[in-house]
Amino acid sequence: MTTTAPRRTRELRAGVTARYATGEFVTSGFAALPGLVLVYYLTDSLAVPALLAGAVVTFAKIWDIIIDPIVGAYSDREFAARGSRRRLMLLGAVVLPVFFVVTFAVPTGTAPLLAAGWVFVAFLLAATGFSFFQVPYNVLPAELVSGYDARTRLLSARVVVLTAAILLYGGGGPALRQVGVELFGTDFGGYLFMAIGAAAIFVVAILVTSSVEKAARGEIATPPKPASRVFSEIAPPRDSIAVQARRGIAMLRSSRPFRTLLATFFTQALAAGGMLAGTQYVATWVLGDDEAVTLLFVALILPAIIAAPLWGVVARRIGKERSYLIATSIFFVAALSLTGLLLVPGYWIVVPIGLVGVAYAGIQALPLSMLPDVIAHDARTNGPGRGGSFSGMWTAGETTGLAFGTTILAVILAISGYLESTAATAVEAQPNSAIFGIVMSFSIVPATLMALSFIPLLRYPLRKKDIDLPTPAPAAPSV
Repeated sequence: MTTTAPRRTRELRAGVTARYATGEFVTSGFAALPGLVLVYYLTDSLAVPALLAGAVVTFAKIWDIIIDPIVGAYSDREFAARGSRRRLMLLGAVVLPVFFVVTFAVPTGTAPLLAAGWVFVAFLLAATGFSFFQVPYNVLPAELVSGYDARTRLLSARVVVLTAAILLYGGGGPALRQVGVELFGTDFGGYLFMAIGAAAIFVVAILVTSSVEKAARGEIATPPKPASRVFSEIAPPRDSIAVQARRGIAMLRSSRPFRTLLATFFTQALAAGGMLAGTQYVATWVLGDDEAVTLLFVALILPAIIAAPLWGVVARRIGKERSYLIATSIFFVAALSLTGLLLVPGYWIVVPIGLVGVAYAGIQALPLSMLPDVIAHDARTNGPGRGGSFSGMWTAGETTGLAFGTTILAVILAISGYLESTAATAVEAQPNSAIFGIVMSFSIVPATLMALSFIPLLRYPLRKKDIDLPTPAPAAPSV
């Protein structure tokens, strides 16, 4: 006779969890800082037309659709051969910081078309370096911990750092830019000073995070060889990169949990990307204060920092899926209320933005903790070896979603008659149509996208019972 017992979960010490969460200083920095200032940098310092500025950011990010699945396949192959994804992450520590700085190093007086080309090439290469880090980083939770609730705790810690990092970059980035302007007397010096500061953080964070595999294995078990039995559930086969890449595309058809989760996250990334890129425009042209962007970020991030661990508590009580629905609903209502800026522009918006922050913590922590569940479920259902491919597709969806959110903003600005500036020639006021476009891109558009994200989210099939399956106890010895 045999009995069943709950599947044992693997936990990590606080120090190892902190090392893993440190990676959000890279993830959030590369999302938040370009999302906040890159289009504004192009339109208001380099005189690039809004539509072209949006195209530059979008097409550089479309590259992620191509490169991320390939990086994911290569990451799986590295893991099979070496039992580690560290080398690829360390390559990102070289490529990302260098080309991030180059992105914001366009010399003063460069013709707008040439400036757009410069930013496009540099940002595309920076995005490639980011992929080298981010794709292995996203698959780590499936390898570091097991169990539905254990992954929620790990990803809740990551989102606490995520929100703190967004505050650092969202508030500190513009502040560093202003310091640079005062030191060097030009916008060129301001943006370059900001980029160098961010790049230094990227390097340190990647070096810390890349050590997490070794630290985790040291407390769980010492692997006798690459892809050891400790990680046997998700260890990938040593297939060619081309085969792995094709497998990554095929899994969109074969894995309904991944397909619905990615569709939800992509749609919500569109909303978040558009709001992030629109923050500076709201501060400058709706509130009439360039420096109000820092206040708006504080109003967004402080509630998010408080809410991030609370979403983990809620998820353990009612499930990640129901919690995710609640977070999405809060975001929808809060974004919709921002249409009031058309009638009464003012600092009352810190209240709905605070609610957006509470919801944002949820729509980050919950799907990120659901992704390793999807990977583990797929390994059990279809066999191991696709963790990096899942992560590559996920990273491509996230980054292109954020980029297309910026594109939507750029299109709205162009249609509504937004006037571009240069460092030498400043626009004193925008037409009412442009103000209307800015407010719509900050309220109605993200609210609509959040409403659309309910469609795939309601079809997500996995629950806790599908992840923490009981395992048979050893059979009693026969007598």
